[in-house]
Amino acid sequence: MTLATAPRILVIAVAALLTLSGCAITADTAVETTAPAADSLNITDPWVKAAESGMSAGFGTIENSGDTDITIVSATTEAASMVQLHETVTNASGATVMQQKEGGFVVPAGGTFELAPGSNHLMMMDLTAPLMAGDEVPFTLTLSDGSTYEFTAPAKDYAGANETYEGNMKMDTTT
Repeated sequence: MTLATAPRILVIAVAALLTLSGCAITADTAVETTAPAADSLNITDPWVKAAESGMSAGFGTIENSGDTDITIVSATTEAASMVQLHETVTNASGATVMQQKEGGFVVPAGGTFELAPGSNHLMMMDLTAPLMAGDEVPFTLTLSDGSTYEFTAPAKDYAGANETYEGNMKMDTTT
């Protein structure tokens, strides 16, 4: 009887060890997942400047409801061949000019980032078709974590946003 019981105890002990070691592996290899940065973004009052051809710009207020800063590294739209993240600065001669924003736009944790005429904006270059007031323009923002945020902005007539571009491009001021 002792001989028959020994193998059973050994089998139970081995099964218990395998079960416990399986639990330990699962606990040690658990992967922490975080939500994509795009889940924390929202844009309010987006709009683009209506334009016949050439260039236009996108504006609005980007909100970050998360607890970490979010960096927008690029933007695209089917309405333009190229979109750059632009800032408006004063150059060495004192003129206000637009230039590409190195490092992207940082939307602070729990804060907002304003895209406005005469300030930071989404510079749409080489429009693929005229942007008429009332047209809806889709955008995709790419964030530093690789996630994307999509929104649509209506085109509006606007006489401003005629800043000089620092470089060899000229903004079409036709509306």
